[in-house]
Amino acid sequence: MLRSLFTILTLAFGLCGLAAAQTQGASRPAAASSAAAGATQSANILDLKPDASADPKYAQQSNGERAKVQPGNNAPMWRQVGSGITGTSSLPRSQAPEAGNLVQPSVRYPGSRLTNAGEAWREVRNKWIIPYGGALLLIVIGAIALFHWRIGPMKVKDEPTGRLIERFTYMERSAHWANAVAFCTLAISGVVMAFGKFFLLPVIGTTLFGWLAYLMKNVHNFSGPVFAVSLLVVIVTFVGDNLPSKDDLNWLLKAGGILSGQEIESGRFNAGEKITFWGGVFLLGLIVVASGLFMDKLIPGLIYERASMQVAHMVHAASNIAMLCMFLGHIYMGTAGTKGAYEGMRTGYVDESWAREHHALWYADVQSGKLPAQRSVTSPAGSAPSAVQV
Repeated sequence: MLRSLFTILTLAFGLCGLAAAQTQGASRPAAASSAAAGATQSANILDLKPDASADPKYAQQSNGERAKVQPGNNAPMWRQVGSGITGTSSLPRSQAPEAGNLVQPSVRYPGSRLTNAGEAWREVRNKWIIPYGGALLLIVIGAIALFHWRIGPMKVKDEPTGRLIERFTYMERSAHWANAVAFCTLAISGVVMAFGKFFLLPVIGTTLFGWLAYLMKNVHNFSGPVFAVSLLVVIVTFVGDNLPSKDDLNWLLKAGGILSGQEIESGRFNAGEKITFWGGVFLLGLIVVASGLFMDKLIPGLIYERASMQVAHMVHAASNIAMLCMFLGHIYMGTAGTKGAYEGMRTGYVDESWAREHHALWYADVQSGKLPAQRSVTSPAGSAPSAVQV
């Protein structure tokens, strides 16, 4: 009896399903005709006029023309966007000259492939400036460490005489230290922003590194103008004693006597210091300042666009790395690399034996009276300074 009841129920449900299917089938033509009579409700672009591309002018169609044959295909519009076309914007061009431009035109920067300018700048930065610049800094630091280990600092062979010569006046030292402090601040903040994600981020984590990078960015921006002003003061202050002379060639040919251990005669500044002045302070320094002020939009009367900002950034980064490498050697030779050099910049005075050993021609001019031994009116404390450690 139960089996008979189950069979009857199965037949009943089957008949009901068949009737519903027939009803839905009968309604499909009406729905299709209704859709065909009106506008397209939804469509797959692959199912709509697949032969539309056979039109000889297919590639030259405007976005409106393409919409008639392939609704939803906005390739013409995005092709224009990708080519760098600038659309309309409610913002004034004087304030936002690129407000209507989404993608920059194609360009090939040195070291990049032909692509839109934003991607080309990214390739130069990530494939050249960061890896090779970081490697160059490590090489220079390693070379200085190796030099200090194998050769060591330059020392004065004679005992101090106790008689002092004023090497730097108060104004010269003030200009130097203002520029040095600003440079070190910029160098540290710049290294953190450029390379910090490689050696700091894995150690301190993303949150702390994000706050640190933000702090370094602001410190960098505010220190830049200080460096710019002090750089100009340093150039004006020291340009006279850094002019090339005939004795510089002999110093360069013998590398200053570093390898032989015999100091080569030089004036107040030797050829190595002059190269640092003209190459690092004057040339690279002015390039760094100009590009930095441009990126900070501090130069009036200029139009600041993405392309010019990208070029300024590449110039700024490359020149900064070169200047940092050069100044690392200068900092080493002015501190641990030459005994007594740091004391001379700190107090302004050096012992006669130090002057005779490292700058013999300058010392001879002082001894002959051509140059004064005491250039300031008074000594720093109002009395004769004590001998510096050599």
